[in-house]
Amino acid sequence: MNKQTNIKLYGELEIVLRDKFGKIKEKRNEKNLIVTVGLTFICSRMTGTSKNVMSHMALGSGTTAAAAGQTDLVSILGSREALDSSTPSTNTVVYVSSFEAGEGTGAVTEAGIFNASSGGDMLCRTVFPVVNKASDDTMSVTWTITLTAS
Repeated sequence: MNKQTNIKLYGELEIVLRDKFGKIKEKRNEKNLIVTVGLTFICSRMTGTSKNVMSHMALGSGTTAAAAGQTDLVSILGSREALDSSTPSTNTVVYVSSFEAGEGTGAVTEAGIFNASSGGDMLCRTVFPVVNKASDDTMSVTWTITLTAS
């Protein structure tokens, strides 16, 4: 008897915006799209291909809908930030990045995870309603990638 396993890969992120005093101004949860380059990255890591691990996150102001063929954010705000942490568990990986005062400032509407500070591969991208990050605000993004089978 042939048995087929259906695999589902998805990402969700929590965005927390704080003012200069640390008070939460906005908190929200968003879903994302694992892009084609991200799927290729995952498959290449399973076969031992030497690709750098996911190491950076970026914020942007692009509003173009997320699509499988995208390889970067539409309009990055500032530069890609090194991840604060990446923690694997049984069927998830949690990536955390903090954007301090002066980093990623502006009308934030997109985010992505990358394996390099520039160039490299983008794992996933999301587009969401605007979060206005002032120059003295901080923003933390906790991004959970989950793999399930049925």
